[in-house]
Amino acid sequence: MTSTSTITTRVPARLDRLPWSRFHWRVLIGLGTVWILDGLEVTIIGAIAARLVEPGSGLGLTAADIGVAAACYVAGACLGALFFGQLTDRFGRKKLFLITLVVYVVATVATAFAFAPWYFYLVRFVTGAGIGGEYAAINSAIDELIPARLRGRVDLVVNGTYWAGAAAGSALALVLLDTDLFPADLGWRIAFGLGAVLGLVILLVRRHVPESPRWLFIHGRAEEAERIVAGIEAEVEDGTGAELAAADQEIEIRQRKAISLREIAATAFKRYPKRAILGLALFIGQAFIYNGITFNLGTLFGDYYKVDSGTVPVFLVVYAIGNMLGPLLLGRLFDTVGRKPMIAGSYLGSALLTVPLIWVFLAAPDNARLALTAVVLTFFLASAGASAAYLTVSEIFPMETRALAIAFFYAVGTAVGGIAGPLLFGTLIDSGDRVLVAVGFGIGAVAMALGGVAELFLGVRAERASLEDIARPLTAADENG
Repeated sequence: MTSTSTITTRVPARLDRLPWSRFHWRVLIGLGTVWILDGLEVTIIGAIAARLVEPGSGLGLTAADIGVAAACYVAGACLGALFFGQLTDRFGRKKLFLITLVVYVVATVATAFAFAPWYFYLVRFVTGAGIGGEYAAINSAIDELIPARLRGRVDLVVNGTYWAGAAAGSALALVLLDTDLFPADLGWRIAFGLGAVLGLVILLVRRHVPESPRWLFIHGRAEEAERIVAGIEAEVEDGTGAELAAADQEIEIRQRKAISLREIAATAFKRYPKRAILGLALFIGQAFIYNGITFNLGTLFGDYYKVDSGTVPVFLVVYAIGNMLGPLLLGRLFDTVGRKPMIAGSYLGSALLTVPLIWVFLAAPDNARLALTAVVLTFFLASAGASAAYLTVSEIFPMETRALAIAFFYAVGTAVGGIAGPLLFGTLIDSGDRVLVAVGFGIGAVAMALGGVAELFLGVRAERASLEDIARPLTAADENG
């Protein structure tokens, strides 16, 4: 590491004591809306898959090609998270959350002009890379700008907005795939164009979100950090009309211009091995059940409940709304009741709810609405737990490793659970055997239960605590002698 000087700062305490204000809304809207884009992207592909394989689509894909395109998107997201994650820790949150959004917008516009399968695969890979990079840059920036007492609920709300995008994607598909309104080779292109327009709107808001002051003072830019925090404080006082109390907690930091990737990686697994195991358990569990069910939900209701393809998007909208309500309604409890009981409860509770889901699936084979209700109830809890997985890995490792930690656990969880889940559930659904599909639900429940057990034994009580108290920065003076 390249050393500069040792400073004493109150920046973290000053940020954590702030009341909620217009500044925090700007952070929430400018940064948090990335999840809407991801939900829109994933759902649009699922909803328009049937159109893309039709002769008149202008693309000429097969059903197998759709699977390849989905794999390219997931692979891009995993690699993009790792690539942009380490750049986020090295070059700053703001540079990267602007760059990754631009990558997403350009790739999404390019997707709207797809003309051949190979080109479609390529632009889907790049789109995924942009979204994966967003996860690392966005979650680290949000956690470092939101007050400690509100961090849990804000993170859950942000991550839960994925399902707002999913609901919007399903609803858009109902309109854009209507050949009475749009030609078969145009509607799906408009869907991707709308995603790019939303990305541009978000980019305009995001330009006004500052760099993380925490990142700045560690990387030798303490004066800039002080100036940004002073500006935020002035805005908050002006907006609330109240004078802020003094912040008295300080931390001594040995500033560094650069921190090696090797040191960052070693920190997670040598200094915090139990936390690393916890992150893997939470991410693999939620990625397995979520990717397995979500990618195959339309096929499940179409094949086993004879729901026609025009109605499937309606079922997906209901499913998405149920998932969105979990983090929205339960989020504040992660800050008040606490991380361990709520995360463990969400994971174990969703695992237990698969028991009545399996019973409904086997005992009421003709009742699609009852089956949908059972699925929604199960994923109401699972969604809160899945959102909390991102919260967990973004706050339990030192600040210098935060973005890369998010990227690593997202990439591994998505690569393992996000590939195995869809393959397993797709194969079981394709078998036509209800018992085998029920077994698949059971395996998903076990994956979630293991995440819940890991939280019970390895979870960290991070509610309402400063990030620097949860995991001391590598550059803290008392960590370096």
